[in-house]
Formats: sequence, C-alpha cells, structure tokens
Amino acid sequence: MHSMLKKIPITESDNPASANIDLASTSEIVAIINNEDKKIALAVEQVLPQITKAIDAITERVKLGGRIIYFGAGTSGRLGVLDASEMPPTFGTPADDDAIIIGCIAGGKDALTTSIEGAEDKEAEVLEAFKKLNISNKDAVVGISANGNPLYVLTAILRAKEIAALTVGISCNPESQLTKTAEINIPVIVGPEVITGSSRMKAGTAQKLILNTISTAVMIKIGKTYGNLMVDLRPVNKKLVERQKRIVSRICNISEEVAEQKLTECKRDTKVTIVSLLHGISPDEARERLANVGGIIRKII
Repeated sequence: MHSMLKKIPITESDNPASANIDLASTSEIVAIINNEDKKIALAVEQVLPQITKAIDAITERVKLGGRIIYFGAGTSGRLGVLDASEMPPTFGTPADDDAIIIGCIAGGKDALTTSIEGAEDKEAEVLEAFKKLNISNKDAVVGISANGNPLYVLTAILRAKEIAALTVGISCNPESQLTKTAEINIPVIVGPEVITGSSRMKAGTAQKLILNTISTAVMIKIGKTYGNLMVDLRPVNKKLVERQKRIVSRICNISEEVAEQKLTECKRDTKVTIVSLLHGISPDEARERLANVGGIIRKII
C-alpha cells in the first residue's frame, strides 16, 4: 500500500489534455502538442531569477579561468553536449582540451546516438570525468535532468561540492534530489508530457532554452559580442565567412570588399580587424589593445 502512495514525479505524471491522443486526427495531434509547447516559455519565465543568479555566478568563474561543465543523461546529456559544441564556431572559444564549456553525457560519446541502458546509474564514469578534465574549485558544474534523480548527475553535483566548485541544477521536478542538492537550483516546471514520461519533449525543450540562455549570456558578459553581433565567431564555412564580412562592414561602415581585404590582413580575426579599422592602427597594435582590456571591444571603441 505504501508504494502505491509514492508521489510520482511531474515528468512521469499523466496529462489529461492528451489522454485520448491516439484517437485524434493528425491536425488534432498537432494542436495538442502545440498547445502544450506554448506552456514552456512561460514556465522558463518563472525561473528567470534563478537563471540570472546562475549566469552571474558562472561568469565570475569563467572570468577567473574557470569552465562550465555540463553533466546529464539521455536527452539532457545530449542537450549539454550540443550546447557546448556550438560555442567554438559561434563565439570563437577554444575547443577540445581548452574548451570553456564542456558537455559530459552518461555513457560517453556512444550515448549521443544510441540509448545506453543503465548509464545514468553509474557513478564511476563521473569520477573518471572529474579526473580526466581536472575539474577544480574554479569551475562551474551544471547538472541537467528532467526527472532530477539520476545517480550520474547527482554524483557530479556532490563531487563538485566536495571540491568547492559552483553547482547548478536544472530540473523539471521541484522535489528532485538535484533540486535539493545543487547550490543554485533552476526547477522549471513544464507539467506532464504529451506522451507520459517522454521528457525529450516539453522538459527537453525547456532545458535547451535555459542552456541557450546561460551560455549566450555568459559569452556576452565576457565580451564575445559587440551589440548583438558575434565578433569572435570562427569563419569555418562559407556562411560564416560571409557573416564575418557583414559584421565588419556594418560596424566600420565600409563595403564588404574592403572588409574582406582587412580581414585577410588581420588573419581573419574579427575583433582585431574592427579595432584596426576604427582606430587606424596596425593589426599588431589592435591585438595588443584588445589584450589589455580582456578582448572587450566596448572598452576600446
């Protein structure tokens, strides 16, 4: 009898709005899913103060040489890895061993494309990651989980607390162990899923919105943008080469042809090109001035 009274996590509870979805027409199915999706941004809005707190605390660590390390299992882990992988091309952050944002998923790289049963229950993998990445008190460890109870994520948060690293928990279950354990908690309550327990849907979308917000805001605060322009992007493909030219052209009020010539002269460093053009100085001098202000263009122009 006692087990029957056990409280079910919100992410596992039934959704009356989709109870008969298997009897619905295609247009009705789409409408049901869309109506549930409409609730996600509003749920995220409720935790903006906690997100803000996390961003400010994380930024302090990053400015002092720390990193953001995501730990998640399943969909949550994949979202963390995705967010981390998009930082180098978008904001010109280092990749691989020198990355500012790193995603760790239960089960390792294979779990990105394959469901690995039981991976979320293995704490040894977390301890190996801490050792391999040399996670220290300078870093911020962010646990991501819809349910909020996987051993993999909880172990990461507990280990991080032991070494005095900053801990942040993102969960869709306000009564989860993750919510109770992390120093900064972001309990985004999106309610039951359209398909019961399918947290890749509403919960996953909410987690991605929060990760997007955290990583983008941190990058803005450490000077990776000028206005809303990504002035530290890496021109690794044709699309980004064209975007880079447009950015320099817009900020410096010059043609894209001239922007291209100057970018080539400045070894395709967007910030160096902008400062060199606006101040009429050499690329080397522009590079030196940027280094003196931590790469933040606003402090120079």
